[in-house]
Amino acid sequence: MKSSTLKEIAEKLNVSVSTVSRAVNQKEYVKEETRERVLRALEEYNYVPNEIARSLKMKSTKTIGIVVPDICETLFGMIIKGIDQAVSPKGYSIIVSDTNENKKNEEKYLNLLYQKRVDALVLATVDLRETKASEYIKSGIPVIFIDNIPALDVPVESVTIDNAKASKMVVEYLIGNGHRNIAVIGGSADETTGYERISGYRDTLKEHGIEVDEQLIRYGMYKEDDGFRCMQEFLDNRGRRAFSAVYVTSEMMTFGAMKAIRQYGLRIPEDISIVGFDVHDKAGLVYPSITTIREPEVLIGTKVGELLLERLGKAGEDMSRLETDNKVLLEPELQIGQSVRCIL
Repeated sequence: MKSSTLKEIAEKLNVSVSTVSRAVNQKEYVKEETRERVLRALEEYNYVPNEIARSLKMKSTKTIGIVVPDICETLFGMIIKGIDQAVSPKGYSIIVSDTNENKKNEEKYLNLLYQKRVDALVLATVDLRETKASEYIKSGIPVIFIDNIPALDVPVESVTIDNAKASKMVVEYLIGNGHRNIAVIGGSADETTGYERISGYRDTLKEHGIEVDEQLIRYGMYKEDDGFRCMQEFLDNRGRRAFSAVYVTSEMMTFGAMKAIRQYGLRIPEDISIVGFDVHDKAGLVYPSITTIREPEVLIGTKVGELLLERLGKAGEDMSRLETDNKVLLEPELQIGQSVRCIL
């Protein structure tokens, strides 16, 4: 059914457009009888508010753009849920875009969201040097980064975990269980997340007097195939570079690494111990259960939402005037499963 405009409804009721508008917007100075007539007519004639016109009048679209590299990852889904829980009660809606880890896709969606005049942006960028998010910041649109933090020529806001600390927790746990030859599958070293997790791994080995073996370090792009490929390379080279445990720095790469271990006829943890990152298994179907670093995903989202609401509440000010970076670091947690064998 075609929707009606306020003007058409006013004509049908033989009242002014302003009277209908006041009833729609719950203004007090409308007779209750008139308000009820208007509300019945709105439903009968299928009235749909013109949000574009309203946003031009209010200078706000009440929308927040969220751009992530892979919506299928539970991490990002839970962060988005947390953001929505924080901003929805304040009348904001979210628009989510999935870049599939592609810089051109990211640029396309950032341009699109800018054209749609979103009030704010949340970005897990894969473009750390040339991201168009800087245009948002310079134009006064609040931007909060999650996961990766780009190097821009303006101060940035971000909400992440302490990735170096997360790796320190993993490596110390493995060392505490007798492991010294520890392989690692990291993400892209060009991204802050990947760089910090590998740095934490390297630094912790050195703190315990263990030499870093570059042959026990591989890099992937957070996909299952990358985890499988890197694990396969470790296993093919195991006669020359022995290792008893592997630390995998993303959920999908963890599953890929486990698949490779099993295809080689090896057992977890009897033959190889494994620690993952952001591994989720609510149903308890993965055996053995995986020891993993967990991020407080929903807390990250709600913290992002709270920061956005704080910034959006300052709507007449120049939102680009951050004097320094505002980086919020949340605590990671090591969730102990059954995938690490004690070899002391």
